Amino acid sequence: MSYTISQVAEKFDLTAHTIRYYDKEGLLPFVKRSKSGSREFSDSDLEWLKLICCLKNTGMPLKQIKQYIEWCLQGDETLEIRRQLFLDHRKEVLKQMADLRENLKIIDFKLKIYDTGCNIPTHK
Repeated sequence: MSYTISQVAEKFDLTAHTIRYYDKEGLLPFVKRSKSGSREFSDSDLEWLKLICCLKNTGMPLKQIKQYIEWCLQGDETLEIRRQLFLDHRKEVLKQMADLRENLKIIDFKLKIYDTGCNIPTHK
């Protein structure tokens, strides 16, 4: 199946401008073009974009994502370095999650104070 940039933008809650930017930055080298020059996204391309969004949403810089894609295109000789990239990124994501849990504790503490002050049953 083939998708237009508008369909892909809607599916991933991105703008067409963002997708064009990712393409310009070399993050979508696998996306084919029609005879008229329009991008034609395949199901495989959507899987790539899903991964790109995941990595970006978890704080990986676009430069690092581009490097990962370049390593993928190089083939199996880069498997170990790609694995290490994901191990390092996983550690960073786990740290972010721990930091968020600590921040949530502070927010919950403040909510309890406000709930008490407003005579509202304790917020959960």
